[in-house]
Amino acid sequence: MELSAAICDQARMARDARFDGRFFIAILSTGIYCRPICPSPHARRENVRYFRSADEAVAAGFRACRRCRPEAAPGTPRWNGTASTVSRALRLIEEGALRESGLSDLSRRLGVSARQLHRLFSLHLGTSPTAVAKAWRLSFATRLLRDTDLPMGRVAVEAGFRTVRRFNDEIRARYDRTPSDLRRHPDALDAERDGYVVRLSYRAPYDWDSLLEFLAERAIPGVEKVDSDAGTYRRTFSHDGRSGVLEVRHDRPGAALEARVYVAEPGSLLPIVTRLRGMFDLDADTTAITRHLGNHPLLASLVRRYPGLRVPGAWDPLEMSVRAALGESIAGGAGPELRELAQRFGERLPVSDPGGLIFVFPSAEALAKSRLEGWPSARARMIRALAETALSAADQESLTGVPGIAASTAEYIAARAFRQPDAFPSNDPVLLHAGASGKSPTSSALIELAERWRPWRSYAAIYLWMASVERH
Repeated sequence: MELSAAICDQARMARDARFDGRFFIAILSTGIYCRPICPSPHARRENVRYFRSADEAVAAGFRACRRCRPEAAPGTPRWNGTASTVSRALRLIEEGALRESGLSDLSRRLGVSARQLHRLFSLHLGTSPTAVAKAWRLSFATRLLRDTDLPMGRVAVEAGFRTVRRFNDEIRARYDRTPSDLRRHPDALDAERDGYVVRLSYRAPYDWDSLLEFLAERAIPGVEKVDSDAGTYRRTFSHDGRSGVLEVRHDRPGAALEARVYVAEPGSLLPIVTRLRGMFDLDADTTAITRHLGNHPLLASLVRRYPGLRVPGAWDPLEMSVRAALGESIAGGAGPELRELAQRFGERLPVSDPGGLIFVFPSAEALAKSRLEGWPSARARMIRALAETALSAADQESLTGVPGIAASTAEYIAARAFRQPDAFPSNDPVLLHAGASGKSPTSSALIELAERWRPWRSYAAIYLWMASVERH
């Protein structure tokens, strides 16, 4: 997205986290530069300059703000360093770093204080090092109970419990059964009660029901499942060669989503949590967005009707691109074709899932090699081209430039897969009809109308799509 001064003004006033690291704010009256999310009071517009990088601001003679630490914005070495610290901590926990020693020893190995490590876990994962270690111990212990005939005392030691009594207490607290009961009845090791739990906070309000409805209509059979009654979204995933299942539900009183991740090793948690925050649009300030969009007569009633509406994201850019490309070329939706891709070229879950999830969506490598016999040749070429681009391009957003992807589809992909808040599929039939107001709908007229919605045209599109669902 091209960042004009007007877009930067709107993002600065909203403190929109999706612009964090994409531009920097210099204050002429103080000589400091900040991130768009800086909590300091907003400066007057005439005292503000914008820079594309922290280095550019420094070269212009500005010094870093001590409140928002712009030298540690996303994409900078220091930001990457904090994420690396958490990743390394997860690997050490997996290797047993908290079995014999405490958090202070782990922190010392990582070169940070225990308080700082706890803060980094809260920032990046929404949980604590101790909670991750406990979940890992229980997960490993249940696998030993199910898959081996080791004596109970040995299981407790191997799983990192200091005493058998503590082992018995924690198993009983989790499963309401003793370890011996679980060994006699391995089916009691219900996958619904395992996994790592992380809390994903957001700025209220949050329209979970509308987002869930949107995802339910587009769920890939065997890969995703939405239970509207239970208010949950579940899907399979693969990361670093490890497959798993994740489940997300809404904790309304806590202003957070609760994600339960079923994966063998906790080392995968950090990138998983990062993807989930993007997928469920948790960093948006919907109060600022709706205040802006609510001033437009076409959107005002929709903004009031759907407080906290979010742009539904995507777990994987390639999966989203294939889904959008097929949806563009297949009347009536691409659900059967997407399931076929997953069944033919995706990995099958190693353990049966009680919720009916079976396949992991195919990797870029698998789709690039696919022959897709029986498919229209143009469609098969497009899917392989998307996969090859995902494999070769340094910038994943190059997926939107693959030949055969219509401009409107590319904008749709940008909004959902790449969290572009100002992407706008102006050729979408629903949006064209909504913006026509009784006149002959044209893309150019809609683009002109949508100029007033910048830099949050993606949200305007979601509101108009919701209006279309209401009419039907």
